[in-house]
Amino acid sequence: MNSRINYLAFIIVAFFTIGKISAQDSSLLTLDRIYSSREFSQERLQPIQWIENGAAYVTVESDNELSRWDSKTLEKSIFVPGSALQNGGKPISIESFTLSDDGSKVLIFTNSSRVWRSNTKGDYWVYDLASKELKQVGSKFDPSSLMFAKFSADNEYVAYVQKFNLYKENFKTGEITQLTSDGTDKIINGTFDWAYEEEFGKRDGFSWSPDAKFIAYWQIDASKIGTFYMINNTDSVYSKPIPLQYPKVGQEPAGAKIGLLDMASQKTNWIPIPGGETENYLPGTQWINEDLLLIQQMNRKQNLLTIWTYQPSSAELKKIYTESEETWVDLAYPDLSKNGWSDNSLPLVDGGKAFLRMTENDAWRHIYKVEIATGKKILITPGEYDVASFGGVTDKEVYFIASPNNATQRYLYAIDLAGKGQLRRVTPEAFEGVNTYDIAPNGLAAIHTNQSTKKPSTVRLISLPKHTIVKNLVENTAYTQKLASLKTPEIKFTTVTTSEGVTLDARVIYPIDFDESKKYPVLFHVYGEPWSTVATDTQVGLYNIMLAQKGYFIIDMDNRGTPTLKGSAWRKSIYRKIGVINAQDQGLAAKELLKLPYLDENRVAVWGWSGGGSMTLNLMFKFPEVYQTGMSVAAVSNQLIYDNIYQERYMGLPQENMEDFVNGSPITYAKNLEGNLLIVHGTGDDNVHYQGAEMLMNELIKHNKQFQMMPYPNRSHGIYEGAGTSLHLYTLLTNYLMTHTPVN
Repeated sequence: MNSRINYLAFIIVAFFTIGKISAQDSSLLTLDRIYSSREFSQERLQPIQWIENGAAYVTVESDNELSRWDSKTLEKSIFVPGSALQNGGKPISIESFTLSDDGSKVLIFTNSSRVWRSNTKGDYWVYDLASKELKQVGSKFDPSSLMFAKFSADNEYVAYVQKFNLYKENFKTGEITQLTSDGTDKIINGTFDWAYEEEFGKRDGFSWSPDAKFIAYWQIDASKIGTFYMINNTDSVYSKPIPLQYPKVGQEPAGAKIGLLDMASQKTNWIPIPGGETENYLPGTQWINEDLLLIQQMNRKQNLLTIWTYQPSSAELKKIYTESEETWVDLAYPDLSKNGWSDNSLPLVDGGKAFLRMTENDAWRHIYKVEIATGKKILITPGEYDVASFGGVTDKEVYFIASPNNATQRYLYAIDLAGKGQLRRVTPEAFEGVNTYDIAPNGLAAIHTNQSTKKPSTVRLISLPKHTIVKNLVENTAYTQKLASLKTPEIKFTTVTTSEGVTLDARVIYPIDFDESKKYPVLFHVYGEPWSTVATDTQVGLYNIMLAQKGYFIIDMDNRGTPTLKGSAWRKSIYRKIGVINAQDQGLAAKELLKLPYLDENRVAVWGWSGGGSMTLNLMFKFPEVYQTGMSVAAVSNQLIYDNIYQERYMGLPQENMEDFVNGSPITYAKNLEGNLLIVHGTGDDNVHYQGAEMLMNELIKHNKQFQMMPYPNRSHGIYEGAGTSLHLYTLLTNYLMTHTPVN
């Protein structure tokens, strides 16, 4: 009873010291200030679209007005006035927009609804810049039900997906033609199932040919994919099952094929790509010209990439390129300059006679130019460094992101397309940290974003090739001033070498008013899988600043297998060893850091989300002598229940190497738990199913291992839906941390 009273007393104190703004000291953060108030809002750049080959760009200036900016003179003009975008007297909010090829019409996307991670369903309106007319596309269909509408090159039609079928609409007459009729929730035309979207970044699944005579589109056959049911217990008296087509690891993938829709006959010709529809993936298709299509194909294990061309006029299918690895072949993802998806399209150069492809066959990730006619490869970026991502191309150069000397940072470089030039750094020295670019089609201008641990994100329009600032677009002055009013921590980068000789990059956030003579609690924040890095020179979040103000060290480290710029061997060493070598690296590196006299080895916590949640579990179970407290959010506890595309890419097939899946899964080692463990999961997580949390709980219960559990009803993988959710979640994490890893 006494321990319960003491814990209650702590919660009461924590409520006033953590959750409420201190009237005495505005230099200190609270959870309310971070997650409830708008006190620390940052400026964001509105979406832009380059027009006139980059001579100008169009952006959203308010919720329903588009402005044109000249890239050189910065002359501003109204492109589409807000008064023109009205529906029954109500403004149409612009969520995104596209222009027709000739720039005469604008397609407005609005009233969107969510499909998995993104809002890809909505309403579309066409505004004619010449006639000043506004018309809704697909007005006969249910509101917010159209997907991926786009203009034909001849400006006669808009094509879109509605309920898994393709349609085209003459936006002058309003005549709608249904182009496919077999679409259901199992036969998917023009878009994708859950797995293709999540693991290949695929959403928009069709494209017009440059002469508007054809539409190339994907058809996904998900009829044999098992249904996973999530349960909604809160929105009605009776629970409601939420069905989800989800191919678990080891299960047959969805079938995929590419169809060519002839606009004259309205018939589909299926391109006869060898290898079968279910044991191969089709992650990329693009038009080279009006009579040539480029198709990317991967085998199920994703260690063989084949690129084909298909000519509609002759029906000739030609293999032009193959690439294989013993581990896996990356497409254009993960983008090593930022965590997340990248477009799988291959940049075309030399007037469409060649494409650029990043490969890792020579120990580093390099750009090669591949001639379409002959398949001949030319190395464009020789040297012992990694290319993180493409930037853009001109007639003579290719721009790309890299950081040959510091894996925690990213900069823009350029090199000659002929493969004979010298590497040229484009980003000036003044922009330390991580830099990303949206380069205009003509290569003469770009939107440049810079951030680092020293300053928040800023955005500017620059001219190339000299990287001259034309205009500052986002300066975040108010946010910077707010940060300056706070007590902020010192942040240092270092390296840690384990007892096995592996050297990891580490980002260390020091406690406020650090004193070497004292001992401090440590919080390790982890991820550690092939999809993300954490020890990068990027803006530090307010939550970390708050914890540093309370007296914590916060440490991020990138182990082997993370997509950092340390060579192919570093990244590919995790093949069939997720949960093994990455956990080993993190645990051993933590042991080395904890030898520092000011880090208290008896007050060590670890936390992470998704793959970081899995890492947290593995570290708690495998290194109980190191970590006393763990907070695992949305973790994969059992690799045998995650999706097939991700898990098979990095782990192989369970039918062939089951022991690797067992050895890498945290649930295998749950019996070893000794410390304090908090498990957090959303019951509506369509990515990492809540099922895994319950499996883990059963295993812990079997071995009488005590733990705490917090389910978030109907929340997805990000656990953000619903009023007050973020504040509640981070209050939970903070209270748990301060209870079990206290600051003296």
